[in-house]
Amino acid sequence: MPREVLLIEPNYKNKYPPMGLMKIATYYKRIGDNVRFFKGDLRDFAAELLCEDLIRILTAIEPNTDWRVFIPHLTRYIRYGKNVDIPEEAAFENIFVIETVKEYRNKYKMQDYFLTPRFDVVGITTLFTFHWKETIETINFAKRLCKDVSCVFVGGVAATIVPDYIESETGIRPITGILNQPGALDTNNEIIIDTLPLDYSILHEVDYKYPASDAYFAYMTRGCVNNCEFCAVSTLEPEYCGYISLKRQLDDTCKRFGEQQHLLLLDNNVLASESFDKIIDEIKACGFVRGATYLPPNPYVIAIDNLRNGINDRAYIRVCVNLYRELIAKCNNRNICRDEKIRDEVYKRIVDMKCTLDYTATKEAIFALDDFIAPIYAKYAYRPVKRQRYVDFNQGVDARLITLKSMKKLAEINIRPLRIAFDHWNMRKKYEESVRAAAAAGITNLSNYMLYNYKDKPIDLYRRMKLTIELCEELGVAIYSFPMKYHPIKDPDYFRNREYIGKHWNRKYIRAIQAVLTATHGKIGRGKQFFEAAFGCNEAQFDEILNMPEALIIRRFEHDSAMRERYPDYVRGDYSNTTTDEWRREYNALNDEQRKIALKIIRKNIFNNDIIGVDDEVVRSVLRYYQMQREK
Repeated sequence: MPREVLLIEPNYKNKYPPMGLMKIATYYKRIGDNVRFFKGDLRDFAAELLCEDLIRILTAIEPNTDWRVFIPHLTRYIRYGKNVDIPEEAAFENIFVIETVKEYRNKYKMQDYFLTPRFDVVGITTLFTFHWKETIETINFAKRLCKDVSCVFVGGVAATIVPDYIESETGIRPITGILNQPGALDTNNEIIIDTLPLDYSILHEVDYKYPASDAYFAYMTRGCVNNCEFCAVSTLEPEYCGYISLKRQLDDTCKRFGEQQHLLLLDNNVLASESFDKIIDEIKACGFVRGATYLPPNPYVIAIDNLRNGINDRAYIRVCVNLYRELIAKCNNRNICRDEKIRDEVYKRIVDMKCTLDYTATKEAIFALDDFIAPIYAKYAYRPVKRQRYVDFNQGVDARLITLKSMKKLAEINIRPLRIAFDHWNMRKKYEESVRAAAAAGITNLSNYMLYNYKDKPIDLYRRMKLTIELCEELGVAIYSFPMKYHPIKDPDYFRNREYIGKHWNRKYIRAIQAVLTATHGKIGRGKQFFEAAFGCNEAQFDEILNMPEALIIRRFEHDSAMRERYPDYVRGDYSNTTTDEWRREYNALNDEQRKIALKIIRKNIFNNDIIGVDDEVVRSVLRYYQMQREK
């Protein structure tokens, strides 16, 4: 008998889909189990489960009413207990209906979904340890949805890094590392889960949209030959594997889910592989040679085929409904569809078959519409345009291993961007050589990761960013820098949060960097003026920004006359306020002793009682600027 399997990703924001769960979904489906994926508030999920049961009961009571229409209203009532804002229906005059609806609200209040769990297996993935609260709450909730707690599996990044702490707070011993051995989830099964293709269909089961989409996600190597003390790779992937074939991974995905535009590889150190040339040649053979383009497949054909093959009914009913909405919008655009009869007929048929909503649409209704919809969708909605496709070694390449030869080989594929780590100022020579080698090979779109708050000094971060800008100017390349704040991943005092402060850093400096990055959307782009406007045109200005009140850092162009004069392109509006000028004048007027007192408080980044305790009125006047809220 097939098992009911629930796979969960905690309700945090993340860019990339959960590859581990996507492989696990493939595994369970191959052995005949039923798989469901959820990401979101598990209390909402519990209400959904109860509503599914309620709909079956109400259908038995009043079979002539299509209760699916009321699913959102009933789910909301079960979850929150508020009045059901539904149209007046004769069915709701039935006392048995009313009492049954109230009963299911009480079931939710009494946590009946825990008393009668319906899942045989529950799997939960984990990511960063600073998502600790969401992760632990998710595990403790989800484990009670499983019939047997021994069939609850927790894995992923955080589970591998701090398994003992997860076990102590949840009672579940995590599975650590990658699932690269037979019998990882079922002892009597020889399938190696890590080698399975990804099940992209589960991503359509949830409302959450992963920012990185329309890409093949894969590995061609595993692990890293380095053992950097600030990095978790040696724990997550302790053994270096220098080659994993790509073609089969892509072929499996393409066959089932259609061709994807980009290739995102999560290798941690591809340049360390003795098979590097072979890896690049295989990437080229898979359609990602330099200058490669891509023609999107017809999403309607893929959805219908997968629905007919029973790949994932829940997912592809949702996909088809969304495609119907897209088609209706296209047909309503007179520049696309001039045939009014077609326009009216498309809308009428979809509405008549109750396929405008995913909770009222059915497979049978979708199949009944197919002969009519397929050619119209192909004519009015599917208008493919060739697009550039790119390869992204997302974890970056090791600058210490970059040579002109390896860059020339890398330039044979459509790599964009080339990511290079620039973790400390001492590696500036090697970093510069790497950028120059990439530029010489014709790679002009690059980015870097810049670790800060580790053993570096704040001025070292500025120097790394400034060197990058200078290389952009000199070589005519585009390099986007992504400063990344370090925090210990195993230290029990800090792995649960983001509060760690490095030896040479303080809370004010951290907040200052974060304030600037908020304005620049987390990255520093090409352009000397852009960089200087954000971080200062010299080290003295950078130091001033670090010590500047946070509200003024973010609103500098409105309150700093010098900034408005130096960078007029960044000024929006006519401002007469010169609060920054006033702060600068008072701050610079402090004598050595006064500045020492002020900086001691500023660097704590707490400006309430500390200010009251300052006797010097001049210092207190300066500190008042730090109490300003940015909107004021």
